[in-house]
Amino acid sequence: MSTLPVVIVGAGIAGIACARELTAAGIPVRVRERSYVPGGRMASRTLAGRRVDLGASYFTCRTEPFRAVVDSWVSRGLAHEWTDRFAVRTPDGWGSSSVGPVRYGTAGGMRSLVADLAEGLDLTLRSEVTDVGPGPTVDGVPAAAVVLAMPDPQVSDLLADELTEELAAVDGRESRPALALAAGWPQRVWGDVDGVFVSDDPELSWIADDGRRRGDGAAVLVGHSTPEFAEPYLDRPLDAGEPLLAGLMRVMEIDRAPEWTYLHRWGLASPTDPHGQPFHLGPALVALCGDSWGTPRVETAWTSGHLAGRALVERLS
Repeated sequence: MSTLPVVIVGAGIAGIACARELTAAGIPVRVRERSYVPGGRMASRTLAGRRVDLGASYFTCRTEPFRAVVDSWVSRGLAHEWTDRFAVRTPDGWGSSSVGPVRYGTAGGMRSLVADLAEGLDLTLRSEVTDVGPGPTVDGVPAAAVVLAMPDPQVSDLLADELTEELAAVDGRESRPALALAAGWPQRVWGDVDGVFVSDDPELSWIADDGRRRGDGAAVLVGHSTPEFAEPYLDRPLDAGEPLLAGLMRVMEIDRAPEWTYLHRWGLASPTDPHGQPFHLGPALVALCGDSWGTPRVETAWTSGHLAGRALVERLS
């Protein structure tokens, strides 16, 4: 077995799940993340004195391997069952509720779950990677293997021309943008809903009641825009605040302005063409994983990283 570490680029839940699998097998791992916190698109931010989820709104659990992780979170109070139904809003008004699997929320924000999984790992934050080459190497430094746990367009930017198989795997695969608007009121001024699927709307696709999903009852909504609305505002996101707030208040039938708002830009919010397999690992020992490797959801990202880690354990052992 190589004494070099596996270098994982990206500390979202896929990268951290991969790191956990490798570490459990005794393989040295270094995780590098360009942001100042782990979490990726399971992002939360402190606004008006409390954590607000601005990325993934919730997660579901459909597979046994992930169930063990979820049960641990629930038993330690890091996650809780939220709801199995959301309201539906159409141009004609409120439709029948959408019933699905149990959705889980978090008391400390979605990012707290990634931070929990990252506990004890060799994780370097604010660490920008610019080149992944054959060898494999990361910025010219040899590694036992490299894992790129990020959206496909970012993978393309890092891969050297010699890594033809990996480049072919992500060639032409784009991601859709989105804007997330958080808004807080003194008290709830909308109906009895946990979240709203918004269909055929010019501005919004999804709205979450952040107080309901976090369990503290705070009067905070987070609206996620459609890709079509977000696209022209990517270079000037603050200009989108007013029309997005107007759309949020229209959909939720709110006639009172919020006390505060916050807008977050997601340039690569969701894949346009998800992969049919859970990860990629070729002869070059450069693995690709994340929520674009399957139906985009939190569990998909965790599973992708977990399986990529397992495959690397077999290869490196």
